[in-house]
Amino acid sequence: MVAGCSKSDTAKATKPTNSSYSSGNPITAPVDYLGAVGQAKRVAEKTVSRVSSEKDIQLFHEQEGRYPKDLNELVKEHYIPAVPQPPYGMVFEYNPVNGQFRVVKQ
Repeated sequence: MVAGCSKSDTAKATKPTNSSYSSGNPITAPVDYLGAVGQAKRVAEKTVSRVSSEKDIQLFHEQEGRYPKDLNELVKEHYIPAVPQPPYGMVFEYNPVNGQFRVVKQ
């Protein structure tokens, strides 16, 4: 009796990281690229808005000993010049009880 290992030539199909934007067609590559750039821009704007606002809320909490009642209180107390606009298609959710701040889709 002979025993051995056999190698299978079947390769696992991997999903490209930009699969939602890439059709694999060279003719549509510019459109696919622009879609990926647009998505990356939206993600970056959301992240920057969230991190910046969380920092301002935490600074208020450290100095005042409580969380602001709403985001407008950050303006009234001169922590920020104005409440920032959420990225397109998003809204800010703020919980004054625990200071939790989120950027969510409308």
